[in-house]
Amino acid sequence: TMQEYDIIVLGTGLKECILSSILSMHGKRVLHIDKNPYFGGEIASITPLEQLYKRFKCPNPPSPSMGRGKDWNVDLIPKFFLCSSVNYVYRAGRVHTVPATEEDALHSDLLGMFDKRRFRKLLHFILNFEVGDHRTHQDINPKETTTRDLFKHFDLGPEVMEFAVHAMALQHSEDSLDQPCTESIKRIRVYLESMARVKSSPYLYPVNGLGELPQGFARLSAEHGGTYMVNRLVDEIVIEDGKVAGVKSQGDLFRCQQLICGASYVPHSVKRVGRVIRVICILNHPIKHTQEASSCHIIIPQAQLHRKSDVSISMVSCTHNVASEGMYIATVITTIETSNPEREVQPALELLQPILQKFVSIKNLVVPSEDGAKSQIFVTRSYDATTDFETEFEDIKDMYHRITGTEFCFAEARFEECDL
Repeated sequence: TMQEYDIIVLGTGLKECILSSILSMHGKRVLHIDKNPYFGGEIASITPLEQLYKRFKCPNPPSPSMGRGKDWNVDLIPKFFLCSSVNYVYRAGRVHTVPATEEDALHSDLLGMFDKRRFRKLLHFILNFEVGDHRTHQDINPKETTTRDLFKHFDLGPEVMEFAVHAMALQHSEDSLDQPCTESIKRIRVYLESMARVKSSPYLYPVNGLGELPQGFARLSAEHGGTYMVNRLVDEIVIEDGKVAGVKSQGDLFRCQQLICGASYVPHSVKRVGRVIRVICILNHPIKHTQEASSCHIIIPQAQLHRKSDVSISMVSCTHNVASEGMYIATVITTIETSNPEREVQPALELLQPILQKFVSIKNLVVPSEDGAKSQIFVTRSYDATTDFETEFEDIKDMYHRITGTEFCFAEARFEECDL
């Protein structure tokens, strides 16, 4: 049999499902196929716990002390939305709470007596800063003043700049310090405004794990006419005159004008740009020095470990319906820089001890080797070592522009009217 669609999407990762839902809402005929029996692809939440052990080829089953396997939903790639976790930063061997308000600054052990007042002034400046309003610039030229110079302007030293840039702006490269300060200001402001919304935290995390998100967008696509087929093998991507023409799957031919897919469906159309290590750790206790937090996010700035990349720890627990009662899931993540990745994350693992069980994942970081203009095959980037969704949103916007030729605005997507 042969059927015609405007767009075929292969893989049910979060980015693929978001693009599928947007394009369905815009009236496109979308067919969505996944070779896996579950939603989520790389960003799936694995349940029950026994399945996680099987996936990582553990020789022994889960301990009875870990409770019922069906109570677990373990994210393979944990991320938070900036918007109930607490944010911490690592300095000189221990964990410190990141100040996010002017009041926090007064009580922070990250700030010296004189820095507290200066940091409050910086936060006040950032919250009031508007690029187009020179009255808010306080003698700073945002096009020429670097982030490093901004902190010097407020008489704040490198230690304050380190936690603000890495744990508040969530900028993981030292290159940002010598770029115009507008990007750092924007990112710190998003952090501060997110903190003000929820009070206890700048982050949001879905109950039952991140795997719920792709399913929500898949339902949205289906409500607008999208067709879904999971647990279905893809035999061939059909190319005619250098351009995608369809997909063969289990004896059926589905024709299309455009194709969106994850890298695993077109391994010869991507190039490796790095590697990422993620170590999923099962704990029966909260992380030390986090005030018994049921969830938290810890940034270890690169300079603290003499690295080029930050190391992050994301921790969630039974509070989020992802673990059995009294249990916690902490994941250590970083970009690999040496031939011994596990040694690179050892300082982070030390913060989590004792660890009941750990699962080590090392993945290539890949990007499409061409933009899809000729082939009309558009490939999503793999997930990097960041613990927020900013790079994913940028990838979605870039792909949408290449697919449709128009700019995408999240504010106009009207997702809030949909039952996700």
